Amino acid sequence: MKYMFKFPDIGEGLEEGKIIEWYVEKGQSVSSGDPLVKMETDKVVTDIPSPKSGVISQRFGAVGETVHVGNALVEIDIEGVEGTAAIKAAAEVPAPPASKVVEEKGFGVVGTIEVAGDGAYLPSSGEGLEMQPSMQQADKPRKVLATPVARAMAKDLGVDINLVSGTGPAGRVTKKDVEKSAHGSAGLSTGASERAGFRSAPLMSSLANEDVNRPGSGLSYQPLSMIRKTIAKNMTRSKQNAVHMSVMDEVEASELVEARKRLKPRFEALGLKLSYLPFIIKAVSLALREHPILNAELDLENERIIHKDHINIGIAVDTDDGLVVPVIRDADQLSIQELAARINDFSVRAPKRQLSLDELKGGTFSITSYGSIGGYFAVPVINYPQAAIFGIGRLTQKPVIKDGQIAIGNVLPISMSVDHRIVDGGEVARFLNLVLEYLKDPLLMLSVAPSDKGANHAV
Repeated sequence: MKYMFKFPDIGEGLEEGKIIEWYVEKGQSVSSGDPLVKMETDKVVTDIPSPKSGVISQRFGAVGETVHVGNALVEIDIEGVEGTAAIKAAAEVPAPPASKVVEEKGFGVVGTIEVAGDGAYLPSSGEGLEMQPSMQQADKPRKVLATPVARAMAKDLGVDINLVSGTGPAGRVTKKDVEKSAHGSAGLSTGASERAGFRSAPLMSSLANEDVNRPGSGLSYQPLSMIRKTIAKNMTRSKQNAVHMSVMDEVEASELVEARKRLKPRFEALGLKLSYLPFIIKAVSLALREHPILNAELDLENERIIHKDHINIGIAVDTDDGLVVPVIRDADQLSIQELAARINDFSVRAPKRQLSLDELKGGTFSITSYGSIGGYFAVPVINYPQAAIFGIGRLTQKPVIKDGQIAIGNVLPISMSVDHRIVDGGEVARFLNLVLEYLKDPLLMLSVAPSDKGANHAV
């Protein structure tokens, strides 16, 4: 029996992954649960285990190539089927019978396994091909395997899909193959290009390629990482779907500075670095208890607001590849020491891409600390579909008025963006007033009564 194992969705909204390392070779025997390949996704680097025991008859994709969810990773021979026979069967155009799908459970990934030869590949058709009457009666054109998306795109672009060389499993024509063929075709009509939305972008890309190849052009390319592509997608989605409103303010935080100074030696003895971020997370999470609308989510399709029972704070961590946002769950229940420990742990593992998917999902509110690098105010972009994001600027010594006298103060700037569809300005102001009150006098956070989820820990 032959199993075609496809790249499964290992996280919420995952669309693709990049092959980092293959652990298996063609002809190698594997057992159920053995790692097959190391994949880099937009969130984590993870091993994909084998769903079945057998012999690897084919691998699809080389190191560095991007594989979309649902595309084949390996073909596995099971129960005596020879590797060469499995490859031959995978390359053949299957007959219409329904595919046998086996759902595998108990592994680190979620997905399905399909039996090759029973619908694993779509049969070819004549879509995207304008045939002359003589062709219909004379020599029939070569028909190829192709995805429905590729066929639809070929039809819109006026591309003869049967003349396109496929780079997918078993020579299947993919969307990228059609795009490449369209970009290089001089016969592509203007109308077809405009309908498919390719008129301007391919032209710019073509010119850029020519410039890069020309000596002394001064241009170079940097491939987009998986994280950067996801950041671009998420930021665009946020700006397109949320109605951003931003508020900026300052707080004189000398008592916060003093509290950190006093606690710092104790934390260092425990092997922990104490920044201002644990205090800010604590202040924000306690204020969210009093203003739960900022911890909510808008479900416009069903005309409702979804309130979250837990306060899970996502903190933006800077890495060489881009920002990642690990989540501190039930942050309002944690002490300053516990929050510092989580932050220290994330700051070490995030740059190494060692965070798990569970640590990167489930956030209900986000905090970004751009001031740790440099910056006073900013307009942070909401981590959609969350309702708000809280930004922290650089703490600076400035002249302030204390007891009617000019004095040197420690001023902490904050910026906050909210989805104005969910939250009104008055609620934002009341929330910020409470957060700033906690930061101005950190001892107030100790006076907050425990929630019904469990007693608060002492600082």
